[in-house]
Amino acid sequence: MPPSHREDALTVVKRLRDNGHIAYFAGGCVRDMLLKIEPKDYDVATDAPPEVVRKLFSNTQAVGAAFGVILVRLHQSQIEVATFRTDGNYADGRRPAAVQFTTAEEDAKRRDFTINGVFFDPIGDRTIDYVAGQRDLQNRILRAIGDPTHRFAEDHLRLLRAVRFAARFNLTIEPLTAQAIQRHAEHLKRISPERIAEELRLMLTPASRVHAYRLLREFGLDRIILRFLPDCCEHGEVFAAIAQPEISIGLALGAMVLDARPAKLLTLPEIRTAASSLRQALKISNEESDRFEGSLSFARLLLDPPPTVATMKRFLAQPFARDAQTLMQAVGRTGILTGQVQLRTEQLRELEKTDVAPPPLLTGDDLTAARWTPGPLFKRVLDAVYDAQLEDRIQTHDQALQMAEELRKHAPPRT
Repeated sequence: MPPSHREDALTVVKRLRDNGHIAYFAGGCVRDMLLKIEPKDYDVATDAPPEVVRKLFSNTQAVGAAFGVILVRLHQSQIEVATFRTDGNYADGRRPAAVQFTTAEEDAKRRDFTINGVFFDPIGDRTIDYVAGQRDLQNRILRAIGDPTHRFAEDHLRLLRAVRFAARFNLTIEPLTAQAIQRHAEHLKRISPERIAEELRLMLTPASRVHAYRLLREFGLDRIILRFLPDCCEHGEVFAAIAQPEISIGLALGAMVLDARPAKLLTLPEIRTAASSLRQALKISNEESDRFEGSLSFARLLLDPPPTVATMKRFLAQPFARDAQTLMQAVGRTGILTGQVQLRTEQLRELEKTDVAPPPLLTGDDLTAARWTPGPLFKRVLDAVYDAQLEDRIQTHDQALQMAEELRKHAPPRT
């Protein structure tokens, strides 16, 4: 069995110590250990400068050498080794323009929150806490290190990180820190869409997402994130009504958009516009955008009376079907169209027992073989024939071809 990540990180600490340097576990892994959570990875902080770290280990990568960060690869582990530092001015609201290597205490004091500023000495089995992070963890408090206004002015992404940590670990945000988050909400506009989207993926998909969502609303951060949508200052409760423990980011964003329009459901054109805007504003992937648009569109379609059996079967064959049903059911829990939601849920449950995506009885090749001229009528006819098949109005290839010929006979002439 290969060594664990902790054992590999301990090897890194020991080698640094054996060569006369201070080295500790640092950051999130220490926080998780204090909370009795198994860390996913381990970071090491040291007084050894980056060039020394690279000499002591054979497989390294300078992922942030200007900031004193070297990635050490050992067995199956990738351990981030950072030199103790203080930061200069943050000109872009994200990264310091320059750093200066320093002591462990000064390094702790430049970090974001007290819960992330504790070091652990794995050799001496002791914590090194210059910022009272252990006390805040015991009291379930999230507190910025030093002046919270200064912390958020340095790095605007900390606004979202504060929400994520508070939700994930069920922490109360200390009042001065909370006030600073609210005051700096507008600064989210300076953060790249990709970074905002990644924070949203981390905070809005796990079981703790409702806590995160309420904090986003409380501090006005959601208004900045969804500022391109109309009526985003209003709020419903669709997001909080989702029952699943973990959800996709597409479903999460769909619920947020519905909550921005509590008085009515979006129309299909509005949904397409929202999907396009989200894709541009958050730089989410095409797959995530399609899942968002698909789940919203079909949830809307299912709530329009009445969808055909073919429509519902086509829906069930889509990869986002589960998300759309979840969204529809959440809408019902808020008191909107509750009876209709229950009816659709029962209908879908029965249809799921059938073959919702059988091979089509008629294909484009069949029409070509029957001397049809390819064109727009092809798709319309094939769709109509397949709908009839899904609704069990036809059962054989001959019936499908006969229906196609009838549809062609009565099709309006091309202009």
